[in-house]
Amino acid sequence: MTALLEETQLATLAEGLSPETAPNALSGFTIGVTATRRREEFSALLERRGARVVRAPAIRLVPLTEDVDLMSATRECLATPVDDVVVTTGVGFRGWVAAAEGWGLAGHLTARLADARLLTRGPKARGAVRAAGLTDHWTPATESCEEVLRYLLSQDLRGRRIAVQLHGEPLTGFVADLRAAGAEVIEVPVYQWLPYRDTSPLRRLVSQVASGAIDAVAFTSAPAVHAMLNAARADGLEEALLAAFRGPVTAACVGPVTAQPLVAKGVPVIQPERSRLGSLARTLARHLPENSVTRLTAGGHELEIRGHAVVVDGELKPLPPAPMAVLKRLADRPGHVVARGDLRMVLPGGPSRDSAEHAVEMAITRLRRALGPSGIVETVVKRGYRLACDREDV
Repeated sequence: MTALLEETQLATLAEGLSPETAPNALSGFTIGVTATRRREEFSALLERRGARVVRAPAIRLVPLTEDVDLMSATRECLATPVDDVVVTTGVGFRGWVAAAEGWGLAGHLTARLADARLLTRGPKARGAVRAAGLTDHWTPATESCEEVLRYLLSQDLRGRRIAVQLHGEPLTGFVADLRAAGAEVIEVPVYQWLPYRDTSPLRRLVSQVASGAIDAVAFTSAPAVHAMLNAARADGLEEALLAAFRGPVTAACVGPVTAQPLVAKGVPVIQPERSRLGSLARTLARHLPENSVTRLTAGGHELEIRGHAVVVDGELKPLPPAPMAVLKRLADRPGHVVARGDLRMVLPGGPSRDSAEHAVEMAITRLRRALGPSGIVETVVKRGYRLACDREDV
C-alpha cells in the first residue's frame, strides 16, 4: 500500500529520521511565517516536511549606519574605557563594527572593546565577536537577556561603565536595573524594526488566524509579535486573534524573548530548547501531529483529521474549507447525529438565509467525494448526518 503514513514511517526508519524530521510530518497543516530575514530558508524547512506556508512578513530591519544616535553612542564608548559590553545579537554587533568602519573609527572601537568584558547573549552574538578578532568573556546557557542581567547584578556594578547593544527595541527594564545598581550605561542603538511596507499579507494572516484557517504561526522576533498584535488591533481583531492563539491555533516562538509579548497576554506558546530556526521547525513538526490531530475509525476506515486535510487509511486527502468545517463538526461528536442547522453554522462565511440547506448538502457531497470510500458519513433521514463510528469506541 502506498499510504502516506506507511511511507512516512518507512522513510523514517530507513533514513534514521525522528518523527519531526520525517518528510510528511507537517502534511495537512497550514503555518503562518512572519519572519523577514531568512524567511525563505525557514519556509523551506517547513515545506520540506509537508506544510503549507503562508508568508506574511511583519517587520523590516532598518540599519542606522548614518544615525547620529549610533555615532554619539560610539564616541561615548571611545571617550573613556568601558568595563562591560553586552552583545545581544550577531547582526547588530556586525552592523556596529561596519558603521564604525564607515566613519573611520573601526580600529579605535575594536581596540576599546578588546579591553572590556564582552558578554554575548547567545552563540550568534559570540560568533560575531570572534569574527571581529575579539574574545568573548561569557555567554548564558539560556541565551536570554534576563540571565545576562542576573549575571551582572550578582556583581558590584558601582562605577562600572557598561555598553548595551540594543536589538531593535529599547531594553528599558534591563538598562534601568543596571543604573539602579550604580552602573553608567551607554545604550547602543544599532538598528531598529519598522512595520513591513506592505501590511496586507500580515492583515490577511491575522484574519485567517482569527477564523481558524491557520494551524500555527511561527515568530522569530518580539517586534514581529508586536507588529501582528498592532495589525490586529487596527482591524478590530486583537481579541479574536488572542482567542485563537489561546485555543486551536499554535503560537510558536524561536525563544523566550520572542515569546514574552504573547506570554504577557496569557497566550500559551511552544518554543524549542535552542533558539534556532531548524529547532523551531522540528518543534512544530513534533507538536502539531501530537496535539492538533483527531484520530478515529468511521465506516471501517482509519481517519486522521488535520488542519486542511484528512488522512484516510494512510492517504492524504486535502479538503476545501466547507467540507473540512463540516467534517470537524461531525468529528466533535463521532457516532452522534449532527443536525443540518448545526452544520450550517460552521460553514465558512456564516449561514446563508436563501440556500442554507443546499449549502450543507453540497458540503456533504463534496466531503464524501473527497474522502473516497463510502460509508464514512451517514445520512440520518430528517435529522442530519453522522460519522459512522461505534459510540463505545470513541
